[in-house]
Amino acid sequence: MIRNMSAATTRAHLRPRATLLLSCTAFISLMPALAGAQDAGTAEDDATVLQTITVEGATQGDADSKSIVANRSSAVGKMPGEILTTPATVSVVTSKEIEQRAADSIEKVVQYSAGVTTDYYGSDDRFDYVTIRGFSPFTYRDGLAIGRTWLGVKEEPYAFERLEILKGANSTGFGVSDPGGAINYVTKTPRSERFGEVYGTVGSFAHKETGFDFGDNLTQDDTLSYRLTGKIQRADGEYDFSENDENFIMGGLTWRPTDMTNLTFVFDHLDRDGTPSGGGHPLYTDFDRDRFFGEPDFNFDATNRNTYTMLFDHDFGNGLSVNSSARYSNSSRETGFAFIYDSSGAADPSDTSADRIYSLGFGSSEQINVDAHLLYEASFDQVESRTLAGVYYNSIESTNESGYLWGAGTPSIDWQNPVYAGPPPAIPLSTRNSNDRSTRAVYLQQDLIFSDRMTASVGLRNDWLDLEETDLGTSVSTSRDYSEFSKRVGLSYKITEELATYVSYAESVAPPSTGNQPTYGKQYEAGIKYRPDAFPAMITASIYDLTLENITAYEAPVYLPSTVEEVHHRGLDLEAKVEMTSNVNLIGAYSYIDSEIVDSGATYDGKRFAQVPEHMASLWGTYTLEGQGDRGEMTFGAGARFIGSYYFDNANTRKSDGAVIFDASFTYAIKENTSFQLNVSNLFDEKHVANNDGGALYYNPGRTIYATIRQSW
Repeated sequence: MIRNMSAATTRAHLRPRATLLLSCTAFISLMPALAGAQDAGTAEDDATVLQTITVEGATQGDADSKSIVANRSSAVGKMPGEILTTPATVSVVTSKEIEQRAADSIEKVVQYSAGVTTDYYGSDDRFDYVTIRGFSPFTYRDGLAIGRTWLGVKEEPYAFERLEILKGANSTGFGVSDPGGAINYVTKTPRSERFGEVYGTVGSFAHKETGFDFGDNLTQDDTLSYRLTGKIQRADGEYDFSENDENFIMGGLTWRPTDMTNLTFVFDHLDRDGTPSGGGHPLYTDFDRDRFFGEPDFNFDATNRNTYTMLFDHDFGNGLSVNSSARYSNSSRETGFAFIYDSSGAADPSDTSADRIYSLGFGSSEQINVDAHLLYEASFDQVESRTLAGVYYNSIESTNESGYLWGAGTPSIDWQNPVYAGPPPAIPLSTRNSNDRSTRAVYLQQDLIFSDRMTASVGLRNDWLDLEETDLGTSVSTSRDYSEFSKRVGLSYKITEELATYVSYAESVAPPSTGNQPTYGKQYEAGIKYRPDAFPAMITASIYDLTLENITAYEAPVYLPSTVEEVHHRGLDLEAKVEMTSNVNLIGAYSYIDSEIVDSGATYDGKRFAQVPEHMASLWGTYTLEGQGDRGEMTFGAGARFIGSYYFDNANTRKSDGAVIFDASFTYAIKENTSFQLNVSNLFDEKHVANNDGGALYYNPGRTIYATIRQSW
């Protein structure tokens, strides 16, 4: 009954202005294509025109499916460029690596990247729990803002060609963000060729999954292509009374009216029906992961989202090109569950009753994102110039209703002999509000390359934030406006054609909630990169000093805000992705973070920021044994991830133990284009407390085994 009522309450309504805006954007984007018939190249200038830079994501997909090493990225901003000479730390996880490791969540995709922490909330399954250099990242899709991983929708990795992970502060590129970093998802789009695959997977926890990804040309002259991608999953979680079901479908069309013009439209639908948590485990106990202390009849987490995306690029010739993108999405979510929060409980062996909190939440959102920019490339004597100027608009209208039930009268649970009480009769909604947030921005990026050796890069951006929040109970509205300027400067020098070093300074601005101030970040960084000519590889080493100011931190159990003046992180990142031979691939990473909270109130002063390990390291490798006679090719993979100890709270009263987790894979080519793949995550079922919120324990994910049959063409 609760779920039906909430669905009616939070249903997102399409508004005519969304359709109008996308239609107008499409018309504006087509104007350069109509102008493409003009006779270009007749004008002469003192400037020498450079070769056009290809747009990442539009043509990179085939390469990403064949290699774990990426050479180009647009993660620092809208301007694509070589990773070697980009004055920032960028990691790219290609679709080949995602498939190789059978990474079916964003957390699994990024867990072998330097400076990235995942799974820090253990068996809480509501969000993608990811931090970069100690802070929750903002996420983007094709350069258009989505939001934080924390409190955001769990994305489907099968939808993406690659994930671009930018380390450190940078609001001048994609927009407002935290200083730790950002993740840009690059959508799978149609190719001008026939391709495809279909697969089926079975595995742990009654896991059953099938997916497909195929496309072809619709016209003989390659001007119109399509792509269809989908996934259906039915599974349980690793705890009792759990569910992990998903329906995902994505279709795209690309029109190429000329060799200089591309227009792509993509629609995708994501429907998740899961459970948010096993309820946690009582303190001072050591139960198996599958023990459930929530409520079977009050344990749901349902997400429904539709997204419409348009991507357009046109080359005018003479070094001038335009790129624009627009996205409209609407989503709804409802969640309800009970979880243990008992600060004493099992400390007394005779007391086997644990207190619990009931949580209920409904939400819906509607978002419009539009970006357009011009890129001009030219060369003057020994100086190459790339200038990018653009405008950006983002509007989000959302509603949120949530509440907690705890204290006297709330059903507890006997953890020695659980008897479930059923769903609560009513949960008071302590939060009922709607938010209307819009962002308008202008940005400029300039790269100057001197004698093909030194690259000087500058980024400038101004965001105008308009925030309005309305209390749905009292109809009282509050609003605030902000104008935020951010900048980035970097210098890269190629010591040789294979080796480059860089220094940079970057700033970030994170959008606040109404009534709070934005948080500001800044980072100084220096690094060195190595890309050998002898074999595909990208090796990066960087040191950084970053600061986040004016922070609102949220602590368990109900995550009410508390203010921290400043968090200061100094660190080191080492990362290598190497295809040493056609048979051996290696991915290695190490990171060190010295974390310190600066708080004049003395509550947290001098403490480490929560969920920030001091040391992390990982290594993943594959070895391919070529087929011989009737025996097909075999690929063996093995990996290890070390997560150092970290504090669960900013007061540093509770701490985890360090742990090493092993993963493995095996792939066998049954015949040409047909393969069998076996993946094991947490091979030895290592168990440790990933989070202790002061009232319950949450363990890291246990061992999972997946077997996949894949047919490709």
